[in-house]
Amino acid sequence: MSRPNLLFLTQRLPYPPIKGEKIRPLQILHYLRQWYDVHLGCLIDDPADWQHADTIRALCRDTHIAGMNPKLARLLCLRGLLTGESLSVVFFRDRGLQAWVRQVVERVRPEVVFVNSSNMAPYVLDLPRTGMRVVDLADVDSEKWRAYADAARGPMRWVYRREWRCVAALERRIAEECDLASFVSDAEAALFTALAPARAHKIRGVSSGVDFRYFDPAPGYPAVYNAALPTFVFTGTMDYPPNVDAVTWFATDLLPLIRQRHAEARFYVVGANPVPAVQALARLPGVHVTGRVPDVRPYLAHATAGVAPMRIARGIQNKVLEAMAMGKAVIATPGALEGIEAEPGRDLILAQDATGIAAAACRMIEQPGEAAAIGTAARRLVVERYDWPVRLARYDDILRPGARA
Repeated sequence: MSRPNLLFLTQRLPYPPIKGEKIRPLQILHYLRQWYDVHLGCLIDDPADWQHADTIRALCRDTHIAGMNPKLARLLCLRGLLTGESLSVVFFRDRGLQAWVRQVVERVRPEVVFVNSSNMAPYVLDLPRTGMRVVDLADVDSEKWRAYADAARGPMRWVYRREWRCVAALERRIAEECDLASFVSDAEAALFTALAPARAHKIRGVSSGVDFRYFDPAPGYPAVYNAALPTFVFTGTMDYPPNVDAVTWFATDLLPLIRQRHAEARFYVVGANPVPAVQALARLPGVHVTGRVPDVRPYLAHATAGVAPMRIARGIQNKVLEAMAMGKAVIATPGALEGIEAEPGRDLILAQDATGIAAAACRMIEQPGEAAAIGTAARRLVVERYDWPVRLARYDDILRPGARA
């Protein structure tokens, strides 16, 4: 018996699963392909990702993977200033992918269209409807652009404010025209509901999980630094502005406070594509910037603690869940804790300001038993509550064939 068809759109090739915009779509893809023949369209802006294209093709009935030049796309997206569109929408526009999407809709007539991120929604919004439409907005991106605008100065403040308004208008259209808009946490869903209360019945939180079988503290990971020295680790893509802000704050303001009591303390920034501002942090005492690494687990496995000093944050932080899965105590700011059902003091450490974060870090050095107990509780929490199939089951009532009345 033939299976129903599903069109799946996502910004970037959802592999390798090294950052949030790849991890969540990959897990959703695995969830959906249980019941559907998936027709997947996406873009690649990192040449290194082409080696993984066949991994995704093997999971799908059909794919269209469009290459893009990020520098050229940044230039061309300025056309949005003339058309009135969001610059980020124009950045991810590709004519070949547009044509392929139209062909799939007209020829295959998919029973479900599943779109990851507001940036990809325009590929389908103006096409004939063939079935259910679900857009996983993940975060309220318009609020992210508003936060950028509040922090910016000069012309960029105007650019960010414009992007905030354009993205907010697109998000409202998605809520009006699609069957479901999902978010990475109930908190993000509640925030969007407050912005579009008339569409509350179309808004849902579907929390992210973590692959705790992969992020397993049990194997003997090789030493990638001197584990006898106190070491704090931050993982994440290092061209993402909130991550850049977080590691810059920790390296310049927090680590010096820690080193006043523990002179050998070090900070490892682990993640691909460090921008020049992040690379420059390596000149500071005790700071190490690795760039892309084949595996983040050894860095976490030997750390004194993971840190997530996020001052700009939206949705669930995968870096926090991954460090917790590795059995590590995590020192997090309130923004980094959003959407994670953890009890501060038991499952992780919550700290608001520089003094509090530095004090917590020193305590993890001085009281390794407490750090180990928090790490054990953290691992237990993610195993019990953050398995991906359990989290994605919140889609079952509308996406599992036969589940809807």
